[in-house]
Amino acid sequence: MNYQPPAGGRLRVGILGTGGMGGAHAQRFRTNPDVQIAALCDVSTTIVDSFITRHLADYSPRPVVFTDPAMMFRDGGLDAVAIITPHTMHFDHAMLAADAGLHVLMEKPMVTSATQAYALAARLKEGGKVFVIGYNTPCTPAFAWLREVIREKRFGRLELISGYLSQNWKHLTKGSWRQVPALSGGGQAYDSGAHLLNSLCWSVESDIAEVFAFLDNVDTPVDINSAINLRFANGVLACLAIGGNCVRDGADLHFMFEHGRVDIDGWMGTWLRAYDANGEIGDLPVAGSAQTPNDNFIDAILGRAEPRTSLQNGIVHSELMDAIYASARTGLPARPVRHKPRSREDEPLTDVRSG
Repeated sequence: MNYQPPAGGRLRVGILGTGGMGGAHAQRFRTNPDVQIAALCDVSTTIVDSFITRHLADYSPRPVVFTDPAMMFRDGGLDAVAIITPHTMHFDHAMLAADAGLHVLMEKPMVTSATQAYALAARLKEGGKVFVIGYNTPCTPAFAWLREVIREKRFGRLELISGYLSQNWKHLTKGSWRQVPALSGGGQAYDSGAHLLNSLCWSVESDIAEVFAFLDNVDTPVDINSAINLRFANGVLACLAIGGNCVRDGADLHFMFEHGRVDIDGWMGTWLRAYDANGEIGDLPVAGSAQTPNDNFIDAILGRAEPRTSLQNGIVHSELMDAIYASARTGLPARPVRHKPRSREDEPLTDVRSG
């Protein structure tokens, strides 16, 4: 790709949603020399001013403060936006950003239904702007290596995958929007669990054929623990456990091939081990260093890299989540439904909340 330096020296980026994850995004952007954090938006100036005090007190020039997303997109003079609002608001906010002609970095999950995923994909493709989802592992050398191993059948055919993610999520998110279904769209499976599920789907690169899932809300309004079995359209089988009531964090994925196995950190891609018939393989040819989704987003806008995630990743993840919840609701296996794009007029625009 051809590198295109930003007009005026730096890309002007806005952040929509100044909650906990907003601080992480601000820190990543402020350390990127190609970025100017030009605008911030949340439901009140008090919330945004407090965010600036905590995260950008010494940042110059001070970002312009907005309380209306559409106004920030229209009047902020932005090139791009990071959307870090509650999950069920992602669709409407991304559509507004598309209308404004902005590049979009979307926190995970992309949206909270496959219907929305198809509609958003259609709209963003019209504008031709860069779209990246904030999944961790696609930006790591470990997962880049793993996907090439699967594509090239280096250990033969991939047949089976098992994995888990555990976190003290129930306690950590108590009282927050993440346990309010109207804002979150779901529980741990849609939140931290999204990293494990996307790591799985991003690596296998196949549609989902069938899902059988059990969920336990553990006396909350949303799913806390999940046990998920699924079959990909290419025949690969997977079984996953996503735990949200465990004091010990962790996330492993195990990819089982005809002639080997790969174990990997399914949450952050920080470690990798591979085995063949002779035992563990040393000196794996894993090259490069990990990026944040933010840096990949900026590099993709400037033509220095391809986006490591895509609209299709968001579609497959949305179809998987729809099937997980359908199976848990009916007690039967569920097949993902391919949806037609819906119009924004089908649902009212929801107010922004702190993400």
